[in-house]
Amino acid sequence: MLMVFDSVRQYGSSILASAGIAGLIVGVAAQRSIAGLLAGFQIAIAQPISIDDVVVVEGEWGRIEEITLTYVVVRIWYQRRLVLPINYFIEKPFQNWTRQTAEVPGTVFIQVDYSAPVGELRDELTRIVKASGHWDGRVVGLQVTDSLDSTLELRALASAADGSKARDLRCEIREKLVEYIRTNHPESLPRIRMGLDDRVSVLKHAAGKADAS
Repeated sequence: MLMVFDSVRQYGSSILASAGIAGLIVGVAAQRSIAGLLAGFQIAIAQPISIDDVVVVEGEWGRIEEITLTYVVVRIWYQRRLVLPINYFIEKPFQNWTRQTAEVPGTVFIQVDYSAPVGELRDELTRIVKASGHWDGRVVGLQVTDSLDSTLELRALASAADGSKARDLRCEIREKLVEYIRTNHPESLPRIRMGLDDRVSVLKHAAGKADAS
């Protein structure tokens, strides 16, 4: 009966519209909450991640520190925390380095000159790795994986018990192998070669500039 009056009708329409918007907002929020809870249950059953797993998410390397029904805390290697919604690990791809086992291979790529003594560097890598406390004693090797215009690409491979030790082992290999090359074979460091024709062209170009000035 009251809806007969224009003012009452307008007021009632406003209330209904507000209620509709509020219901829509509540519905969306509830949908997200329910999706998060379902993702939490799904992770609990499938277990794609577990506490202390080593993962790479959003380009960051870290360990799973806490798992709840709504979010996951990843402790980044430089001691910061990355907090992600639980459904992130259901909807987006990520790397889990310790899904089945904690053993992780560490890979280091190094560019050297074509004159580099690869066999000697392979022996030096073995010596470095065997002396390291981060190596798990399983895998070590050095291969030439590519030949570029002016350098060879070497891949040093060594295994570690977990992701943290693998990262430290990679840093140790890179530092000590480069130091060995610099000290014992500095001519094997990457360099740019220039033929005689190239040098003549450069000298002519420089002479032309001098005459012009």
